[in-house]
Amino acid sequence: MATASKVALYVALLCMPLLMACETDSYDKGEGRYSLLQADFAELTINGEKQGVSFLTDEGEQYQIATPLSASWIETADTVYRAYLYYKKENSGKASVSALGSLPTMIPHDAKEYKRQPQDPVGVESIWLTRNGKYINMGLLLRNGRLDDGKEGIHSLGLICDTLMQNGDQTTTAYYRLLHEQGEAPEYYTNRRYVCILLPEKNRPDSVCLTIKTYDGNVVKKIKL
Repeated sequence: MATASKVALYVALLCMPLLMACETDSYDKGEGRYSLLQADFAELTINGEKQGVSFLTDEGEQYQIATPLSASWIETADTVYRAYLYYKKENSGKASVSALGSLPTMIPHDAKEYKRQPQDPVGVESIWLTRNGKYINMGLLLRNGRLDDGKEGIHSLGLICDTLMQNGDQTTTAYYRLLHEQGEAPEYYTNRRYVCILLPEKNRPDSVCLTIKTYDGNVVKKIKL
């Protein structure tokens, strides 16, 4: 998957798509521009012309896109990207998409692959396993602000697998740890950002224990796969 393969050490969250900026109070109250549309995380299928032509939602619903879509972050043809879409259902399994954006997706790496392991605190709004068990989705709250050049600060994220442990009942648990670097980003206000973890197909654990450092201490979330 293109989004996962691009995640080496960090994901630059300032490169969030338009859809992330749409996560505002007006949307939450049903008053925003996209409030009458369906909003879902999905796997977006890309054709040979680098256009999105169909998507499979986390709820398992498949749609053909009525009008193929292009975006600056779609750099690879004939692949699948993790994406966030606003759309309206149409007849015959089609959907008209009003907006879409890249959804940053991480894969776990061995700790020895990281020369640095920053763990600046973040806020955690939500963590959940997708219905198909392929991803763990996270809603993070990042403190940010404008720099002298008027641009928002850049946050960096990474994911470590510290160990894979066998339990007494013969199941296995993978222990993941989120890395976060605040960098030079000020902490004037809070941005909600969604990030995904692509779970391994090979040597898949039975559960994941995810540790995230927050402003109130470590949050530990155990997820049965």
